[in-house]
Amino acid sequence: MSNHKVALFADSTCDLGNELKERYHVNYVPLHIIIDGTDYLDNVTITADKVYEVYYRQKVLPKTAAVNVVEYTDAFQPYLEQGYEVVVINIGGALSSSHQNARLAAEELPGVYPVDSCNLSTGTGLLVIRAAEMIEEGLSGAEIQKALVELTSKSHACFILDTLTFLSAGGRCSAITAFAANLLNLKPCIRVDNTSGAMSVGKKYRGKLDTVLLKYVEDELSSYPADSIDLSRIFITHGGIDQFYIDLVKEKIKSIFPFQEIFETRASCTISSHCGPNTLGILFMTK
Repeated sequence: MSNHKVALFADSTCDLGNELKERYHVNYVPLHIIIDGTDYLDNVTITADKVYEVYYRQKVLPKTAAVNVVEYTDAFQPYLEQGYEVVVINIGGALSSSHQNARLAAEELPGVYPVDSCNLSTGTGLLVIRAAEMIEEGLSGAEIQKALVELTSKSHACFILDTLTFLSAGGRCSAITAFAANLLNLKPCIRVDNTSGAMSVGKKYRGKLDTVLLKYVEDELSSYPADSIDLSRIFITHGGIDQFYIDLVKEKIKSIFPFQEIFETRASCTISSHCGPNTLGILFMTK
């Protein structure tokens, strides 16, 4: 039996949902959602649907803010005092200063091991689950941190956007680009660079959402050698979408690969405020 007691933390943006958070004993540290000067905690005191409601009513997107050093320190301290080590997995450093702040907290707190997931949403969540499995195996905080750093390039995240309206409103693309894409019914694939967490536009699909999603799943799963895909689990993560599309995607995945578990989760406010409703992605790992 290992002597290591390790507590697992992750930013709210890892999008595991309550059931998986409890199953894997993950402590969430929420990012901030700021609307009209009021500071809300992501998925704690505000939901993505509320963010959409405010946008449609006021045409204003919230500002998002990182977890600060004091918040991390306050979250970790009780566990450290009980003799735990802490592993904390953050949204990609290219997207938020949360990881930088976790590192600053760790400099003052021996026994804290921060990991830049170089990813977002359940691309981060996949690494959180792997960390939970390593804790079960009895690895130390330092060993888990080292293993996760090597695994970041094996976690793959991309999403289909139904509209560029929210990316445009958040300043991530121009209004002209968004207007042209929406006019032409283009649905871009937003891909995450798993060496940094930066986002870029991949393939652009055209047509009805159901047709696009089926083609996207096929393209994404066939873009890696079949024997390289980790079939333990795959996520379908969305920004609020009709169950019809989730079921469609799930059946398509099943027709291609026999994943042991297919999880459905809803994206946090931070992710949703940039991507908008009807966004959907499949996220998985390679070996």
